[in-house]
Amino acid sequence: MPKLRIPALLLAIPALVGFTAPASAQSILRDAETEALLRDMAAPLVAASGLGAGNVDVVLVNDNSVNAFVAGGQAVYVNAGLINEADTAAEVQGVIAHELGHVTGGHAVLNMGGKSATNISLLSLLLGAAAAAAGGGEAAMGVIMAGQQAAMGKYLAYNRSQEASADAAGAQYLSTAGISGRGSIAFFKKLQNLEFRYGYRPKDGDEFYSSHPLTSDRITTLQDTYEKDPAWEKPDDASIQKRFLRAKAKLYGFIAEPRQVLRKYPPTDTSIPARYARAYAYHRESKFAEAREETEALMAADPNDPYFLELDGQILLEGGKAAEALPALRKATELSGNSPLIATLFGHALMATEDPTNYKEAERVLRNAVARDRENPFTWYQLGVIYAAKGDMPRAYLASAEQQVLAGRMDDALRSAQAAVAGLPTGTPDWLRAQDIEMQARAELERDSKHR
Repeated sequence: MPKLRIPALLLAIPALVGFTAPASAQSILRDAETEALLRDMAAPLVAASGLGAGNVDVVLVNDNSVNAFVAGGQAVYVNAGLINEADTAAEVQGVIAHELGHVTGGHAVLNMGGKSATNISLLSLLLGAAAAAAGGGEAAMGVIMAGQQAAMGKYLAYNRSQEASADAAGAQYLSTAGISGRGSIAFFKKLQNLEFRYGYRPKDGDEFYSSHPLTSDRITTLQDTYEKDPAWEKPDDASIQKRFLRAKAKLYGFIAEPRQVLRKYPPTDTSIPARYARAYAYHRESKFAEAREETEALMAADPNDPYFLELDGQILLEGGKAAEALPALRKATELSGNSPLIATLFGHALMATEDPTNYKEAERVLRNAVARDRENPFTWYQLGVIYAAKGDMPRAYLASAEQQVLAGRMDDALRSAQAAVAGLPTGTPDWLRAQDIEMQARAELERDSKHR
């Protein structure tokens, strides 16, 4: 599981859930299906990089700009806008391979100027540097307005040699994994088109002033490398591509304006991705009947797909029909191998019935979920509700402290942890955990006070 997370608070949204981070961080999206897909897409590349299975996470960022970045640690962050721009899973794999090149190269650590940047961007660094080098203030502003948060000076922090190194490493990882570089080339050509869209036209000599190789040069170099690779003509993984189109449609349905969703996926399109996208669009517009019609069609196509069941259950739950949502969510939890995200939704539905006979099952489900993913603040919130309902206030305080740490609310976390320590039996695992949170919160508060 991931070694680096962005602290976050949960916003309740269907199947895809958004976690809004404090101002110093970015927001991320959590979705069981998408996380499983990204994990499977990255796995052969992570193995090729030598970073070790399970030691790298690919995190989906709630940002519409076309971007991917690393920020220290062994994690790759991919913006929702990049997923939307890509046509194939292989394109995204090319980006992931490139970013893994930054991770293995230690670029986020070695580049001192980049330490203060909020991210290290594949596209924005390239565009920002090129626009600045060309004296294109409007183009540079367009890059920032596209969703970037770092200053232009921080964009320039990554030098050309690091980008070239990441390109070369990414190409090697794709080759070792037996994945064609066609997707990587296709995506770099998309970046080139975006350069033109932002108004930047490379001129003779610009490459000497840019901290990044020009996209045209990168395409030429990489294409020469990829075409010599035995995997160049290898077909893309059809199963991964099918899953990618589903996840992409789901994400678009969640993020785009409903009218845009229906324009891209009209009712005449009865494919699985189209139904997925429309189900989200209808749900966001509180069109319960239309959303259920789409999920029922999805479940008719595959009644044992845990993600179809998950979506149907959440639409029922958020439509005020918690009891009716239980069968779908119970089955989804089982079929997904007790996915922590789906289990948390199931636990939430059990609690939402307001039937005390469901609380014992809810506690068991949520405790299992948090044991597998301790960094979901909503799971801790639900556990706190259960403990409070049982009159177990020390553990309710501990659950609140866990949630507040993930949200970056260290003042609240310190108070909750202190209350938990005071009420829990001395020396028990929960008491020790409460002490850990108390020390962590106190240390971060002291560090923040010194920086003011």
